[in-house]
Amino acid sequence: MTFELQHTDSASDARTGMMHTAHGSVPTPIFMPVGTCASVKGVHFRELREDIGAQIILGNTYHLYLRPGVDVLQKAGGLHRFNTWDRPILTDSGGFQVFSLTGIRKLREEGCEFRSHIDGSKHFFTPENVIDTERKIGADIMMAFDECAPGNSDYEYAKRSMQLTHRWLDRCLKQYQSTTPLYGYDQCLFPIVQGCTYRDLRAESAKYIADKGCDGNAIGGLAVGEPTEVMYEMIEVVNEILPKDKPRYLMGVGTPQNILEAIERGVDMFDCVMPTRNGRNAMLFTYQGTMNMRNKKWEYDFTPIDPEGCPTSRLHTKAYLHHLFKAQELLAMQIASIHNLSFYLRLVSDARRHIQEGDFISWKRSVITQLGQRI
Repeated sequence: MTFELQHTDSASDARTGMMHTAHGSVPTPIFMPVGTCASVKGVHFRELREDIGAQIILGNTYHLYLRPGVDVLQKAGGLHRFNTWDRPILTDSGGFQVFSLTGIRKLREEGCEFRSHIDGSKHFFTPENVIDTERKIGADIMMAFDECAPGNSDYEYAKRSMQLTHRWLDRCLKQYQSTTPLYGYDQCLFPIVQGCTYRDLRAESAKYIADKGCDGNAIGGLAVGEPTEVMYEMIEVVNEILPKDKPRYLMGVGTPQNILEAIERGVDMFDCVMPTRNGRNAMLFTYQGTMNMRNKKWEYDFTPIDPEGCPTSRLHTKAYLHHLFKAQELLAMQIASIHNLSFYLRLVSDARRHIQEGDFISWKRSVITQLGQRI
């Protein structure tokens, strides 16, 4: 993978670029829809390509490992062939999912033992077998195995956790360098900065990760309960150290406001389940604010869901979507998910345009307050 830095905002650290991967080029800043189990919930890949305009999606190593299983994926020729997505894919390492299994996992130097949330069966992840699993999945971008420490961790735990993540990274890199892709195209590996909410730990981790010289770098362990302003502070600390000529990926973040604030601070890549999860629960994102489509106020509103949005949002009315949610029709969740994902892609596309035009900060200030309002 290569990264081409194209524009830098004169009033902030916001920038635009282009990532070139084996399955296509991706403009940055970019939002990546989350495809947990080889699919983006409630959305067909045709809609992802044509209606939403997704350029890259995520696969989840933990979930894909459990089902359909890596043997199925390898026999299919990798995830791209299995699910017919012909654009780039990024896979997380499964670390966040494993470490969120409080009470059914055991952590030690070698790796992490855990029980499946599906059937209770016992499994063991190590840096080495996670890299092997990601090789079999066949993602263009693979994430290193890390420990995602709780956001409220005390300093000593956070430090031990960060140091373990660094040791695991070294093992990931060794396994990555000693193995080859299985499907005839290159894969790259991103390490993950940890350190909770402690400035010195974040700086130390960013330096350790930057020195590895990987194709890109990720910031993990944020948006896990810490105050929003602390999250922004940690991003600033880390991005002062991570190389400017490599893409920076903020994992699992977040709201439209979070994304714009992080773009201002030099982040290039984002993912979050919020667009589809909130959509399935009748919450829509727009530039005017959020809408709860179960509210009675929409019952007789025959205007488009979003007249400036994607074709689906322009086609259907608020009254119709309100009816679908009240009637518990599955189409309601599909329409809402398509709308929210397309809005997130539109948001980062607009950010790219304003960075290029040189007025990103004034544009951001003009929209960010309304994004969080409830209509």
